[in-house]
Amino acid sequence: MRYEVVPATPDLWPKLEQLFGRAGASNGCWCMYWLLGPEYHRRDRTLNRDELRASTEGESPGLLAFATDPADAEGAVGWVRLTPRSELAWLNRTRYLEPIDDSPVWSVPCFFIARTHRGQGVSDALLVAAVEIAQQRGAPAVEGYPVDPAVPGATKNAFTGYLPVFLRNGFTEVARRRESRPIVRRALAVKQGDPSSEPAGAQ
Repeated sequence: MRYEVVPATPDLWPKLEQLFGRAGASNGCWCMYWLLGPEYHRRDRTLNRDELRASTEGESPGLLAFATDPADAEGAVGWVRLTPRSELAWLNRTRYLEPIDDSPVWSVPCFFIARTHRGQGVSDALLVAAVEIAQQRGAPAVEGYPVDPAVPGATKNAFTGYLPVFLRNGFTEVARRRESRPIVRRALAVKQGDPSSEPAGAQ
């Protein structure tokens, strides 16, 4: 199955809200966990929803996948957060996922796939698009924090994605401070013709 992946802009908020459903994707999280930590669960869920919606007004906080099959054309089938790591306060305080260096990497810390489309390549499509868009926006690298399902006892709560998805899309493991939770990274080259690739003062 083929997918179209686009930034989650304000006009697409109804599609994102529909995808997350009444449960707010994961127990009312509305993709706020890596920003707020456990605090997301202790406050009114509508605040999480409203903050995610407000974030679509600026630089998109993430990407939405739509199936190109006309039968699925009305709704989004997947989501991935894509944002500079520096904006993810709780992630940066999580000991086993702390930054490995000072590089201003971007992160893909959360996925949410519609139940009807799990196991059908949506995560791959989202990850490919995230890498492309991060590169367009000048990110030096993209990081992920997947679950390694090959490790006995690994969590089944895999909203961060699975390691094989990242490895087959060009990511490399760069750290592992907890047995089942590696940090993976894909370095990005500045595109030719990108203004950021020109020397300072170039005309």
